[in-house]
Amino acid sequence: MKRAIFAAAAVLLGVSGPALARQDPPAASTPVRTAQAAERVTFRSMDEPRTELVGYLFRPAGGASRDGAPAVVLMHGRGGVYSSQANGVYAASTLTRRLRFWAEYWTERGFYVLIVDSFGPRGYPTGFAAGTYSTRPPEVNEVTIRPLDAYGAMRFLRSLDGVADDRIGLMGFSNGASATLAALADDKPGDMRRLGFRAGVALYPGCGLQNRFARGYRPYAPVQVFVGTADEEVSPESCRRLVDRARAAGEPVELTVYEGAVHGFDDPSRSRQAVPANAAATADVRRRVGAFFEAQLAPR
Repeated sequence: MKRAIFAAAAVLLGVSGPALARQDPPAASTPVRTAQAAERVTFRSMDEPRTELVGYLFRPAGGASRDGAPAVVLMHGRGGVYSSQANGVYAASTLTRRLRFWAEYWTERGFYVLIVDSFGPRGYPTGFAAGTYSTRPPEVNEVTIRPLDAYGAMRFLRSLDGVADDRIGLMGFSNGASATLAALADDKPGDMRRLGFRAGVALYPGCGLQNRFARGYRPYAPVQVFVGTADEEVSPESCRRLVDRARAAGEPVELTVYEGAVHGFDDPSRSRQAVPANAAATADVRRRVGAFFEAQLAPR
């Protein structure tokens, strides 16, 4: 095992012109494919109590190359990593369809994937309902704490022999997308362009980020943000403002806005993909993020 040394990020955080994506005729939704084996692992967050987190590790189809394979850390939304049908069984077998889809999407492209469970180890395995934001405990804060979970996950991946430790991306959904934006903010100690994530993808994040970046959002690596105009949980306009200001300052942030798509539009369930705007947005985002990470996480 490699023993890569990573400098801890002590304090963490908070995307011009946004592109309004043209809605082509919806593509048929891609079903969740045959489940790959996920390895349950544990690792430490980089938060102050060094919380022991649970993760689910997926290895690339066909194995890693001799020079190592890229990796993606996946950060779940407010509902946590487990299906609403888990019935108290919190394991790889009850991961949400969305997270399993994206894990398999990336492994089929030759990536390692680590799904991070930020909530279960802190006593909230079922996550949080919509509309509960103001009452959530500080130990799951997406601006100050969950980014430290992402860095703990990156450090764990760097300890694996098969991972190219300078080719790790970060992808999040909803609350986890906000954590992704916060994690990639350029307010970290050390040379994060060398030590940090190579790129980030944020799907339907809350972009207010607790006003942490009121003076401007400056990511240390390229970031792509995706949101729908019919999102019922977060404000597309908030993301427009964040991205517009960042891009005006020359920062590498891009925003794509999907007309008519709702929160969680990429959920592979039949009910969600039966909505034409969601299906069109899902097909487009899969294409875009695949090309983005393949380019950004390529060997230098």
